[in-house]
Amino acid sequence: MSVGSETSFTSTVSAITDAFGDPTRRRVYLFVRTRAGEPGSVGITASEVATEVGVHPNVARHHLDKLAAGGYLEVSSAKVPGGGAGRPSKRYRIVADGLDDVPVHADDLVLSLLGRVLDRLDAAEAEQLAEEVGAEYGRAIASGLNGDQMASGQRSLRSAIQTVADALSAHGFAAHAERRNDSLRIINHHCPFGDVATEHPVICAVDRGMVRGMLGELTPTSDDDAVVTGSTIAAGDTFCTTEVRIGAAG
Repeated sequence: MSVGSETSFTSTVSAITDAFGDPTRRRVYLFVRTRAGEPGSVGITASEVATEVGVHPNVARHHLDKLAAGGYLEVSSAKVPGGGAGRPSKRYRIVADGLDDVPVHADDLVLSLLGRVLDRLDAAEAEQLAEEVGAEYGRAIASGLNGDQMASGQRSLRSAIQTVADALSAHGFAAHAERRNDSLRIINHHCPFGDVATEHPVICAVDRGMVRGMLGELTPTSDDDAVVTGSTIAAGDTFCTTEVRIGAAG
């Protein structure tokens, strides 16, 4: 393989991995392909995808727009006959030369491998490592936010929590923030780690780390503030919660 061909191949693989590395995004693509892949199809809306896949419409829209940006979906805003009055919804359909097959689920293999490796460590050490990885990723997410979002000196903890929830939703968690008693918490209605987190619950510490990492970049925090995991989908709960307990560390 020539240098040029190798570079092109690497770029292609990177693009496909970015587009389909998330299991929810693969499900979204397959659903759109099934429902809106025929020539002449008017396409499908984010709300329809959200209902089928079981995520918040904002999460569905995020994945659809990512697939559209990668050239895998087409987007239109034309009104559908009989659709009624009002602003037309964005509709998505498969491009004419869309993929014949969804790529190998490499991320599932990596997550499964990570879970098994963590299982071989001492429980406390594995949880610490998972949280550190999440915190590093959280800091990277926060550093990518725009200037207004990063105005930490003018940001309250409550405002920062909302920004964290929005960022998590953009990464497939379907999250929202709320205040409860003496703590602020983020509720995630969807876990992008899927069955791997159920098999290896220590991966849930990644969520906590992401919250801690983002908060550390977005707003001044006290050593007395604690970020803790509450309920988890992996443990059979309806949703995951990450609590920020003000002045509760130690």
